[in-house]
Amino acid sequence: MEFTIQRDQFTHAITTVSKAVSSRTTIPILTGIKIVAHEDGIILTASDSDISIEQYIPAESGEHQWIENITPGSIVLPSRFLGEIVKKLPGEQVTISVHDRFVTTISSGRSQFNLNGMNAEDYPRLPQIEENQVLSMPADLLKTMIRQTVFAVATTETRPILTGVMWSLENGELTFVATDSHRLTTRKAAVESAEGLSFHNVVIPGKSLLELSKILSDDDKLVDIVITDNQILAKVNHILFYSRILDGTYPDTSRIIPQHMKTEMILSTKEFLGAIERASLLARDGKNNVVRLFTRPDGVIEISSNIPEVGTVTEEIVPSSMEGEDVKISFNAKYMIDSLRVVDSAEIRIGFTGAMSPFIIRPTDHDWILHLILPVRTNQ
Repeated sequence: MEFTIQRDQFTHAITTVSKAVSSRTTIPILTGIKIVAHEDGIILTASDSDISIEQYIPAESGEHQWIENITPGSIVLPSRFLGEIVKKLPGEQVTISVHDRFVTTISSGRSQFNLNGMNAEDYPRLPQIEENQVLSMPADLLKTMIRQTVFAVATTETRPILTGVMWSLENGELTFVATDSHRLTTRKAAVESAEGLSFHNVVIPGKSLLELSKILSDDDKLVDIVITDNQILAKVNHILFYSRILDGTYPDTSRIIPQHMKTEMILSTKEFLGAIERASLLARDGKNNVVRLFTRPDGVIEISSNIPEVGTVTEEIVPSSMEGEDVKISFNAKYMIDSLRVVDSAEIRIGFTGAMSPFIIRPTDHDWILHLILPVRTNQ
């Protein structure tokens, strides 16, 4: 195998697929990147037990000639050396050539490296996915939906199913749900999908979605998504992103969302977030990062934190509107901050149902997002 490729193109592709390389794998060949050269371009592949990423670089695209002098073949090269070597090579072009016993020469300008490669025939095959049930959505929308939900997945393996984001599709509306059993977030969006396509309980690992979001562009270029019983495939910009789907049944979270509120208030998102962040400066030294919110008879909301060994903080906020019963509630400041940081609205509506009942946060100008947070029991 041999080819000469533009270094920047090669570096970008290596960086993209390297996101799927695990440093903790017990299978040596999975520490490498598989490179396959065809007459019309090259394909780079990397994989671990959760995700696989494949990127195709065409020999030419439009007016650009990215790859020249291609001799078809394949090799697996160690990821941690390949990326660093190519990135630091002096020339604008890189030549890769494979010799006997998989020894591979990487050269550019006056610089030359010889790397010990591995047999590409030993590399695991990627899943073969039937692509007849496809949904499509803009890359920036998918990226936003991931950002607005993935923070709420569980970070421990106590209940593995909660470490993922649950996807469902019904009547062209895609819904993401994430919960760690202390908080919940949902995000909905209309998408293009094959007629009659619907699914439920498709749970994708949060770590996989974070890696997917890193390779998604910030524009409205369409991403095609295919879902099977145990795999999801996302296709965008010559990149194929595969992730396993978690086994198990996601809990029915709709039952815990309160329908009737005893108190509702509308607040400035930025002002409320700032107050919680300041209260958290002391609260984060406490056991549960607890901040307290209560309403006063004069219509002012008081945010406070009291850590006996550290000190106290109190801040007042005047809501845009408030109606219903008085509120005295304590909650984890981090959960509130995480939710407020992903709200894409200038104002939020918070609904309370009692001091020890979940409360709801929604933007005031749309109903795509819902956050639910469980309060914390305190002695104050």
